[in-house]
Amino acid sequence: MRIRNSMIASGLALLALAGCSTTSKTQVASNAPAVVETSEIFTDSYNSVTDAGYTLPAIPISRLDKKFHRQIVNFDTVERPGTIIVNTRERFLYYILPRGRAVRYGIGVGKQGFAWAGEAYVAWKQEWPTWHPPKEMAARKPDIAKYVEAGMGPGLNNPLGARAMYLFNEKGQDTLFRLHGTPEWASIGTAASSGCIRLMNQDVIDLYRRVQPGRQTKVVVVQ
Repeated sequence: MRIRNSMIASGLALLALAGCSTTSKTQVASNAPAVVETSEIFTDSYNSVTDAGYTLPAIPISRLDKKFHRQIVNFDTVERPGTIIVNTRERFLYYILPRGRAVRYGIGVGKQGFAWAGEAYVAWKQEWPTWHPPKEMAARKPDIAKYVEAGMGPGLNNPLGARAMYLFNEKGQDTLFRLHGTPEWASIGTAASSGCIRLMNQDVIDLYRRVQPGRQTKVVVVQ
């Protein structure tokens, strides 16, 4: 897939939603391959797992369309291995591997996620992150107002799930956009009411192991 993209424009207004953000739309052109072949699928990778003292429940993966199961696919791109390509409309995240392959993960994307496309990089990442909802969300849901300043500590019900990766723009500024886990596995393949790019917890742990923070880990968001 050949990607032509425009960089995230400076000075765009940011609106934080569920610890995430949007900007005004920046178009990114995409020419996806007509046929994507799967060479390996990891349907058996969604069992219960204990991680850092937390026991993640098994995901009833058979209830999700098989295309959203983690798999290795052929993927022709000019981007170098280690790049992350997010296709918000198809609900896929690709982690680019050598020799024309990629790991493909099913994702859920907040409706606000469609308002942004462009490039960023993974500045840092966090295991079992703390969630700080934005004030706008707390105004709509008073029961979470207590987490705006103090934050919700890590746990099985934390909206950021087991892992979070934080995206910064070319100027080194936090975009407030995240790649993160979610306890809501049924939201994969959908556009939720708010939020960034969410993966099943078992998938975000797998992606987290592959990602090395720094400007070399480019993230391309395609609409």
